[in-house]
Amino acid sequence: MEKNLKMLDNRELIYNIKQLIINARQRNIIKVNTELLVTYWEIGKQIVEFEQKGENRAQYGKELVKTISKELTKELGKGFSISNIQFMRRLYEKYPKQQTLSVKLSWSHYCELLLIEDDNERAFYEKETISSNWSVRELKRQRDSALYQRILLSGKDASKQKIEMLARNGQQINEPKDLVKDPYILEFLGLPEGKPFLEKDLEKDLEKD
Repeated sequence: MEKNLKMLDNRELIYNIKQLIINARQRNIIKVNTELLVTYWEIGKQIVEFEQKGENRAQYGKELVKTISKELTKELGKGFSISNIQFMRRLYEKYPKQQTLSVKLSWSHYCELLLIEDDNERAFYEKETISSNWSVRELKRQRDSALYQRILLSGKDASKQKIEMLARNGQQINEPKDLVKDPYILEFLGLPEGKPFLEKDLEKDLEKD
């Protein structure tokens, strides 16, 4: 009887320790994601401000992005492709106030949102992604299914219940811990994608701040 009680006590202790570790990991991953978004926004800002000094912005900007991508890739590795640099620039253009960025969304979410030209449509999908906790895959699925357009066609006074009804099928929950699987997070930390890495490697990168 006494042995069984000790085992129960041990299980409770182990459970509490595990929860502490899990919560700490989630906070660290969210911290990394926040730093990534802020850094990419700052990069976009510097590129836009530098471009504005050029005479032919379109052509100059195109060559500038190529040069930045080439140099950063050579010095820092993956994560700085031409398309990714362009997304950074576009992030600043569409979100000129850094405070409007949501740390609840990953860079992959924003890359998907930045493909949307219409500001109202982008704002709709951003809001729904946050409130419904959509994964990047689910966000893309909803865009591909023209959810925004279907809601517009259903009438100006579409209710939240109607939006949820149209969006319900196939919805996936994206937990904070899943952010670490995002290839952009791995690239930002300089960790190899598709290869196992130790928690201490992640902690080492976080401690560099």
